[in-house]
Amino acid sequence: MIVNTHEAKTRLSELLRKVEAGEEVIIGRAGRPIARLTPYEREGDPRRPGAWRGRVVMSDDFDELPDEIIEAFSGANER
Repeated sequence: MIVNTHEAKTRLSELLRKVEAGEEVIIGRAGRPIARLTPYEREGDPRRPGAWRGRVVMSDDFDELPDEIIEAFSGANER
């Protein structure tokens, strides 16, 4: 189904019902397609808290940096 922009604005609720039913709606301007309305599809499975528990190991010194790196980021050596 192809509709022009004015018709899409006027009939948006109806067009959304058609999309929910699985129909694709193309919106055009001056006879040229510019947009496609399709049903929203959730991507992937929902996130589960704790799914990576026990799979990631962080060393005790993960946040320790050499002094020269800390100084470079803190601006201590700027002239």
